[in-house]
Amino acid sequence: MNSLRKSGENAKTWPFEEARKILNRGKNATTDKGYVLFETGYGPSGLPHIGTFGEVVRTTMVRQAFRVLSDIPTRLFAFSDDMDGLRSIPKNIPNQEILMSHLGKPLTAIPDPYGTHQSFGHHNNALLCSFLDTFAFDYEFQSATDCYRSGKFDSTLLLLLENLDAVTKVILPTLGKERRTTYCPFLPICPETGVVLQVPAVTHDTAAGTVTFKLEDGKHLEVPVTGGHCKLQWKADWAMRWAAHDVDYEMSGKDLIESVRLSSQICKILEGVPPEGFTYELFLDENGEKISKSRGNGLSIDDWLRYAPQESLQLFMFNSPRKAKRLHFDVIPRHVDDYLTFLSKSRMEDGIKRLENPIWHIHGGNPPIEKHLVTFSLLLNLVSACNTEQKAVLWGFLTRYVPNATPESEKFLDNLVEYSIQYYKDFIKPKRKYRKPDQRERAALQDLMLTLETMPIPSEVKDIQNFIYEVGKRHRFENLKDWFKAQYEILLGFEQGPRMGSFIALYGIKETVGLIGRVLRDEDISTN
Repeated sequence: MNSLRKSGENAKTWPFEEARKILNRGKNATTDKGYVLFETGYGPSGLPHIGTFGEVVRTTMVRQAFRVLSDIPTRLFAFSDDMDGLRSIPKNIPNQEILMSHLGKPLTAIPDPYGTHQSFGHHNNALLCSFLDTFAFDYEFQSATDCYRSGKFDSTLLLLLENLDAVTKVILPTLGKERRTTYCPFLPICPETGVVLQVPAVTHDTAAGTVTFKLEDGKHLEVPVTGGHCKLQWKADWAMRWAAHDVDYEMSGKDLIESVRLSSQICKILEGVPPEGFTYELFLDENGEKISKSRGNGLSIDDWLRYAPQESLQLFMFNSPRKAKRLHFDVIPRHVDDYLTFLSKSRMEDGIKRLENPIWHIHGGNPPIEKHLVTFSLLLNLVSACNTEQKAVLWGFLTRYVPNATPESEKFLDNLVEYSIQYYKDFIKPKRKYRKPDQRERAALQDLMLTLETMPIPSEVKDIQNFIYEVGKRHRFENLKDWFKAQYEILLGFEQGPRMGSFIALYGIKETVGLIGRVLRDEDISTN
């Protein structure tokens, strides 16, 4: 453990950099409560968002790094702001008319349009927890509704009431002129309608723990700030949660930089220490626009896991969190293959290199041992060349490439085969477009076919690759990339493709000879 800790002290990956920040917060900020608290926030006004998952994944990675550096116990709260009023109805949910008469009410006080839970908030909370559980995250779910109504926040809410003027002064400069005259950090829950009211405060009574508000009809409403009769507006709410829970670490998106600054000021007013934080960039859809829960653009969690293993999604979250990244279907194959590359390298690494490999962070220091790593791109091209959606047919080719492997003994590879079939059906097959070879390409393919016919079966990948190079040189391809591009477009129907030596070894020399022969006879190979 000492050597591991020493390596962690010098590791340069961002989770270790963040973990060292937490360790340097000081004894009073990290050990008084007996543990270090990590927290992530979730707004359940829409379906669980892949960005929320990314925040939990990344926070978990920092937590794992911290455990290398310190023996102080840690906890992770997954906090849901489910007492927020529903402002608009998400477009990607069923039975939207059910929610129309409940706008403005807390998410846990309106019907579930899916008809499976006691409220819309409970439904979305359950979806979040269910998904996080599939990844075996070590977390504790926290509900804003439960915390407000059970009294967990009461002492901090009363402290905020005592410092109401100071808290208000932090927020007022950020508001418009008209909004400043009516702003109050506290939002009362209407006892008659259950709606979270946006009404001005008239006065407050610190001793009684109440705030009096002026309603739209001119009447006054006095409510306690405790027991769930009120909730706080966003920035004050975030600060209050930090202070009440004594949060040590919480990351957030680039769009919340100003909110973090203001909430940190309020947290100090509430006698708390603002948590260490990390600002990550936002995910973009295929058009380069920010992904939104309400719009439902971009990939969902289920979308990604339909086409690739969860480890590839975690790698996407690990990579360059401070850079805006497109989160679209076309990034999936590369992340699967990058994961396999890092996994292969991890077998030979130790010390700092081991901790700087994304695999350590994805698997919490215990990566799996996979005997045979066949790239996703290679599998996709095998599916394309075979033009089949039958897994058994593909395994017939795989057993020649990886002898003694079976779907039962190589479960990860078997799953990759299923993913590749699904991805091929939905994204590759519809776009596949073959072209005919020109005169020089036809001669080169004829030469390649004759060359392959002379090779022993099986042959080494490097030998096949070398022969392909030699054929390209003999036919005067000045840039050999053009020779390989021609093979992809003519034989596979794509502008880009795999390392041809590896592909032929997997698909089979005899089968490749047959494929080239069909092309030279001008047969339609799109219906293999």
